[in-house]
This record gives sequence, C-alpha cells and structure tokens, in this order.
Amino acid sequence: MLQQGQQFPLTIKRLGINGEGVGYFKKQVVFVPGALSGEEVVVQATNVYPTYTEGKIVRIRKRSPHRVKPLCPVYDQCGGCQLQHLDYNAQLEAKRDIVIQALERHSRLDIEALDIRPTIGMDDPWHYRNKSQFQVGVKKGRVIAGLYSMNSHELIDIDRCFIQHDATNRVTTVVKTILQDLRIPIYHERKKTGVVRTIVARVGFFTGDVQLVIVTATKELPRKELFVAEVKRRLPEVKSIAQNINGQKTSLIFGDETVVLAGEPYIQEVLGDFSFELSARAFFQLNPIQTVKLYDEVKKAAALTKNERVVDAYCGVGTIGLWLAREAKEVLGMDTIPEAIDDARQNAERHGFTNVTYAVGKAEELLPKWVKEGWKPDVIVVDPPRTGCDHALLKTMLQVKPKTIVYVSCNPSSLARDIDTLAKQYRVEYIQPFDLFPHTAHVESVAKLVRRGK
Repeated sequence: MLQQGQQFPLTIKRLGINGEGVGYFKKQVVFVPGALSGEEVVVQATNVYPTYTEGKIVRIRKRSPHRVKPLCPVYDQCGGCQLQHLDYNAQLEAKRDIVIQALERHSRLDIEALDIRPTIGMDDPWHYRNKSQFQVGVKKGRVIAGLYSMNSHELIDIDRCFIQHDATNRVTTVVKTILQDLRIPIYHERKKTGVVRTIVARVGFFTGDVQLVIVTATKELPRKELFVAEVKRRLPEVKSIAQNINGQKTSLIFGDETVVLAGEPYIQEVLGDFSFELSARAFFQLNPIQTVKLYDEVKKAAALTKNERVVDAYCGVGTIGLWLAREAKEVLGMDTIPEAIDDARQNAERHGFTNVTYAVGKAEELLPKWVKEGWKPDVIVVDPPRTGCDHALLKTMLQVKPKTIVYVSCNPSSLARDIDTLAKQYRVEYIQPFDLFPHTAHVESVAKLVRRGK
C-alpha cells in the first residue's frame, strides 16, 4: 500500500477524463495532473485512497514528444485549462480516447464494432470563448478578477486569458480599474461584506456587440451612475450594462433578479443563418465557431426530409430546433427554464417559423401527453446537462420509439451510461467527438442512434 508523501516511478498509460495522467503502481491506479501519455515520471503520492492514489510530478524521466510550453503565464495555478502543455493535434486524439474510455467503463457496448470518428477540432484553438465570468477580490489593496486556484481558495488574477475572446479580456481589465478608481466595495466571501462579486462579460463573435453584467451581493450598487458613466466612456463597445443580484451563499454565479443599468436588455449574436438576442442570463454556447460545426452534424445525423416531427429536448433558447426547422415538418421544444422558452419563442417568431412550438416543462412529462394526443415524434434530439438525460426521459424515449435519437453530449461518462440504456432498442450508428473547449479536458459528442429493426 502506498503511503502519503512516498515517491515512486510511474509510466503514464493514458489521459483520464479530467486531463490527468493515469498510470499503475503495483496494480493500483494513480492519477497525476500534468503528466502525459507515454511519459516516465517520478511521482509523489499526495492523497492515498483505498482504490486509487493521487500524485504530483517530482520529475520527468522521459518526456512525451507532444509536450509543449503552455502559452498562459498562470496556467499551472489557474486550473481553468488542463491540456495547454499538450500539442493540439494530440489533444484531439486524447479526446477521442476519453470517449472510448467512458464507453469501456460505463457501457456494455462492443467498442471495436463502434464507429467513433476522429475529433473535429479548431483551425485556431485560442480566444474562442465568448463569455467570461471572473470572480472579483482584493489583493494588497488592488482589485483583482479571475478564477479560484485548482486546489485552494486563492483567487488568481487573470489579466489576459488566452482562451477568452480579446473583447471580454479588455472589458474585465477596464472594469477592474473602474471599480478600483471609484472605490466600489468588493464582496468578501468569508466576512460576507462588500458588494461586487463577479464581472461577467460576453461578446457577439459575429456582431461585435458586448454585454457587461456586474453580479452584486446587494441591490444597492454604490456610485452606480458614476460606474455606468465610466463604462460608457472607457468601453464604448459595450451595448448592454446590467446588474444581477445574488445575495445567496452559493457557487452559482447568478441570482434571480437582473436590472438593466444602461443600453439594450440584449446583445445580438449570429450563428449560421440565424440571429439571436441574448439577455444577461440567457444560456448560449460558449464557442460559436465550433457550435456551427456541431449543429451541422446534428442536422446531418437527423437526416430530415421535411416529413418528420422532431422533439428538441433540453432546448434552451431554441438553437438546435431552429437549425432543424427548415427540414422538419414540425419541431416541438421544451425546457424547464421559463426565460429560455420565452427567448426560444421570440427567436422562432423573429425568423418566421410557424412549424416550431415551445413549452415549459420536462420532456419526460410532456412527451407522453403529446403521444396520447396523437403527436408522435420521428426524431428526438437531446442536449442534456453534464449529468445526462433524466432516467424518466430515457424510459419515455424507449416507450415512444422514435426512428432516430440524436444525442448531443458534453460529458462522455453520462453519454456512455445513457446509450447503454437505449441500446436495448437502438443501434449506435456513429459517435462524432467535437472539441468545443480546446486546452481543457472537455469533449462534446454527437451520437446517432437508430431504432433496431426499423
């Protein structure tokens, strides 16, 4: 049994689902952040558990030929990215392998027989995120904003994040200075004092519109008029300034109440042929360039001929449903967030679609009701959160029996579990991994499932 603090040699066999190196010492699995496949390292055990050990690199004896120097100066401290030290093409291969590992661990499918395609990556894998949410703090009397360090509660000041669009970097930097200049009190998490918690900046990649949301612990924002005036003066590109109030002790960024302080309540964004209005809290894909490729894959997998009824489960603001609407007979979308459904309805109306309907509620509750009323879907598209599809929805889909299920996944483990459940009646035609978040361990996938004996 390994002891905490013990040093030992380790050969890294592969990358784990969080981007860490995985090796075996005397048959026990060891996870080592920062280690790469094929490397021989000396590791120190940091945490020893009955079934696995976590360790850190003491030194690298044999380096991977794919190891590169990270671009970001705070990469090791920040933890926002996990793979900047791995050459980009090797990242794409590793992400396909992460999907395979998840299927091996969480499904009984014959992996050899599956068509798991090479990961679709980016031509330029930097500055791709359209939104930043940086926590605000004070260090040595100076206002800082960034992310909490990986293994501690220390806030790392990030001046320029290399995966963020430059417009959001600029807004965050300037807003930090304005908060400092106006001496607006910064929220102190432990003492529960102060006001400003988070700076949220979002840019429309294809319109250049910028949105700023200041998240505060109180309704009162001291020197509010001055703050707005300074933002307008120093950041003329900001089209929408809002304040969100979140007085709760929570890891969630946003509270329920949002007040527009200046400018428009929305910014515009364009995806393919569609334009979207994004309010302060509206969910929108964080990498618009890759999202277009992802949605085109969904359209290809759905293979519509204008005769199909389509369900867009977990529809959000309706992006996937709209992407498919021209080729579908009818699209029904649902989501549990009323604001998202309001946005979805407006988006459909603005684009002149009359064959799209949106409802507030859970797919597993609405679908059986519609089927009872005689509306049966031919294709169901699911784009669930990281936890995967609700078990009741999986059961419902098996009862409703659409010809095709297109599963859009942001978590290979829940994808593997869910398609294992659906495999009773559905054959996996293919899985296409996508890299929506270069330099992180995240991997998205589109899986096409076709009903057996169809």
